[in-house]
Amino acid sequence: MAEASLTGTDVEHEANRLLFRIVHEVAVGHAGADVSQVVAVLRRRLVNVPGLDDHGLRRIAEEISVGRDPSGL
Repeated sequence: MAEASLTGTDVEHEANRLLFRIVHEVAVGHAGADVSQVVAVLRRRLVNVPGLDDHGLRRIAEEISVGRDPSGL
């Protein structure tokens, strides 16, 4: 029986999927909310998701605050 192993690409892919899913959930639940509120929710939800700096977080929050879903889902 072959063993399944995760490669670096698999781990990165799963991290991206998690990021997009969380951004989508926040976009659905907080569309139109104040940017600072959306940033706070994103910070809480994305604690262990690598690759997202403060500028990127704010940019995503701004999109959500005007009713857009930047996840593309």
